[in-house]
Amino acid sequence: MPYFTEQGKTHSECLEKIRARYGSGAKVLLERTVRKGGFLGIGAYEEVEMTGTYGYAPAPDLETAKRQVLAAAGKAVPDAALQTVLKEIRSLNEKLDTKISEAPRVQELREHPSLQKLEEDLRINDFSPACIRGILERARKEFPLDDLDNYEDVQKRAVLWIAEQIALYQEPDIRKKPRIIVLVGPTGVGKTTTIAKLAAMYGELSGGQWRHSVRMITLDNYRIGGKHQIEKYGEIMEIPVSTVENYESLRKALALYREKVDFVLVDTIGKSPRNYGELGEMKAILDACPAKTEFQLCIAASTKSSDIKEILRQFEPFKYRAVIVTKLDETTGVGNVISALAEGGKPISFITTGQTVPPDIERASIASLLCNLEGFTVDRQILGNRFGAYLDSLDHLKLKDTGA
Repeated sequence: MPYFTEQGKTHSECLEKIRARYGSGAKVLLERTVRKGGFLGIGAYEEVEMTGTYGYAPAPDLETAKRQVLAAAGKAVPDAALQTVLKEIRSLNEKLDTKISEAPRVQELREHPSLQKLEEDLRINDFSPACIRGILERARKEFPLDDLDNYEDVQKRAVLWIAEQIALYQEPDIRKKPRIIVLVGPTGVGKTTTIAKLAAMYGELSGGQWRHSVRMITLDNYRIGGKHQIEKYGEIMEIPVSTVENYESLRKALALYREKVDFVLVDTIGKSPRNYGELGEMKAILDACPAKTEFQLCIAASTKSSDIKEILRQFEPFKYRAVIVTKLDETTGVGNVISALAEGGKPISFITTGQTVPPDIERASIASLLCNLEGFTVDRQILGNRFGAYLDSLDHLKLKDTGA
């Protein structure tokens, strides 16, 4: 039986090639995505590859097969061995018939308009190729062909599958003072502004007085205006700010605050994830922090998913516990963040949505991320039934309410 293997930039392009070369009777049995080109993983791109058969001729029936086996063996094959051969032939026939019969349905599923629209909506939201493939494959498995005609139901289920991928950071209940939080991350993601927002949030200003004592420390002595910016925030909020330059000065500053304050927030210098030398120097300074210190990685929401993966990997030596997603107001999609963090197994702690201190920060929730999906309807009732613990966080969001 003749087989073919064809590749194309898209599913449709690959099908067109197959039909043009092998005719309408060609059967696709396997489809996968392959990576091509590039150098050391840089500049590589993905194509669709399909494998199947054409010019299919029915396999011989069992009696014909029996006669062929007897003729070839000169009738000298023992009966037990002959039965084994015939059993294998029967099994092969059944498997082949199953594949041939399933091929049209698989093809129909892949070309269904609802799945094509779902794929397009996921791409618009910048979900990673791996995440998109996973959601589409799940839709093919869980939806009967007729049910795919109702795109609203398909989309609602897809939103739940997306929600399942979001991990939220559970803040530790630390009774021993102080709770030390260090922010690390690339240049320009808004670490300093985020430190000020966290200081105001953890301090819990009430009646003109802070309910918790907070201190801020900065390692940013080199960036023009960096030290001035955090000191200005500290002056406005009347929160002391210390500047450190090396391991020893950081160790002394932390020792000074031991058991005297509730929170110590440390701002670091923005570093390129590709500059291993500078990352190593900063880690050497931060080794002065005690073991209980919480490192959190700041990533801008507008960063493309492939770059997020690289940032997650390069900052692993800091053993960060969670990710803070900044500048959510500067992007129209969050699929890049959701898929990259899901694939990296990283939880989200906070989200920032602007430059204003302190209002533009909130603890991350499934709802706050889902409401930023473009073109998706987030159903309050369905989401509440599946993620009841987060239902209260939906009240301030513009979600579709079905009466829950």
